[in-house]
Amino acid sequence: MASVSASHLILFIASMMVAASVAGVFTNSIGQLSGALSEQGLDVSSDVRTDVEIISDSGSDAIYTDGTITLYVKNTGSERLAADPGQMDIFVDGQFATDYTVTRVDGSGAWRPGSVVRIDITQSLNSGDHRVQLIVNDDKEVFKFRL
Repeated sequence: MASVSASHLILFIASMMVAASVAGVFTNSIGQLSGALSEQGLDVSSDVRTDVEIISDSGSDAIYTDGTITLYVKNTGSERLAADPGQMDIFVDGQFATDYTVTRVDGSGAWRPGSVVRIDITQSLNSGDHRVQLIVNDDKEVFKFRL
């Protein structure tokens, strides 16, 4: 009878050790998953709050002058953005533009909601139809114009 109790005790202790090790692995995995979800939630939150609109007049002669495309873009979202070229990606007729400047129309500093920036893109264009795609925090805007 004592041997049955001893074997039950050994099995009980072994099962408790297995359960404790499995619980430790699950706790660590759940902690990592929670951290990853929190980081992704912050990224998605920033993307959702970002919204910009190109407010330039596509029929205006001021869009393209002497090899420079000039666009006015308004921050219509609730997120403050940096008014610098590192904040956005620009494509002119499907080609990535690297030579451009971003200037706050009403001063310097952060690109606050409701404020406007001027983007000057140095690009030589022929007459015809053209398009500029602006991407800010996964918010895409397309501007079409004709020379």
